[in-house]
Amino acid sequence: MKRTALVLASLSLAAVLGAVGTVRPAAAARPAANPVPLLAYYYIWYSPASWRRAKSDYPVLGPYSSNDVRVVKQHVTWARNAGVNGFIVSWKATERLNRPLAHLIAAADEQNFKLVLIYQGLDFERNPLPAARVAHDLRFFADRYAADPAFDLFAKPLVIWSGTWKFSRAEVASVTRSLRGKLLILASEKDKAGYERLADLVDGDAYYWSSVNPDTFPGYTAKLQAMSSAIHARHGLWIAPAAPGFDARLVGGTRIVPRKNGATLRKEMDAAIQSSPDAVGLISWNEFSENSQVEPSVRFGRRYLDVLSDMQRQQGSIGTDFDSSQPVTGIGYGLPILSGLAGVVFAALLMAFTRRHIRRGRASVWPPTTHRRTQ
Repeated sequence: MKRTALVLASLSLAAVLGAVGTVRPAAAARPAANPVPLLAYYYIWYSPASWRRAKSDYPVLGPYSSNDVRVVKQHVTWARNAGVNGFIVSWKATERLNRPLAHLIAAADEQNFKLVLIYQGLDFERNPLPAARVAHDLRFFADRYAADPAFDLFAKPLVIWSGTWKFSRAEVASVTRSLRGKLLILASEKDKAGYERLADLVDGDAYYWSSVNPDTFPGYTAKLQAMSSAIHARHGLWIAPAAPGFDARLVGGTRIVPRKNGATLRKEMDAAIQSSPDAVGLISWNEFSENSQVEPSVRFGRRYLDVLSDMQRQQGSIGTDFDSSQPVTGIGYGLPILSGLAGVVFAALLMAFTRRHIRRGRASVWPPTTHRRTQ
């Protein structure tokens, strides 16, 4: 029965991919560019077997492989049409991940889409990799991939080092000392104190906060703003988090953050923008085990891509409560990517800058039995 279901799923995938080229985005035209880049965390570890573990929702494209070029191209197209400027790609140097990274780079180049790397500094058991391995992999990335135009969002290719809180200062220094001339390397610390421990060794911080409930966490917005202030005081880059919801019970978690039909995503986008980020890190494009995905899925359709598009059409920016007359600041690592604001509001925005600019359908899906292990 499972073998038959897999065959049917493969046929379904082919049918869907044959049709997606004719599917139009909800808006007649792409949304206006965001005042700061909107970058979605993107995972390239999927094989058809991945969808048999710890999944309660499935992509409309079926149980895909990250090595399927057609799937990767469709992801980039959908993301661009929703106003996403690029992906933050989870990677370390293995054959399993190098091939899909190459496919994603090619797809990004075809569609003028941007990429940032998030390096997987922890292993499957959440233990830190040897610092020498981290340094080796980042040198490999710098030599093989970093010169590609997909990574030119900032003045140098940007890498987020996931799991820096498990590395000592000496270990972080041993990696970043020789690489910061080629790469911008951000920590992934979870609070102001964590960032300040490493501030002189890195180029900023990207906080991956997927499980926060903005309705119940005291000081949620204030925490993001405090981190932003500390990072910008050091002239660093700040990537603020925003997620549509969270449910990791199938991988051992207990916390659930309800999506509220898009209200959670809107609220978290607002909080992210209010922290004056240099980019917003959308969590996530396709983390189906933690149920933070915005990729079109069986359960939610394309609802969350439509939410992103709606926010931009209605406000000309990310977020619903964001006041576009307030400054959105950057630190000069790239080119300006301000959206098209007009008249007095636009002039006020420019005058308020205190730092230099940065640049910038459903288909049937096989529903396998879920397990408690994930990629």
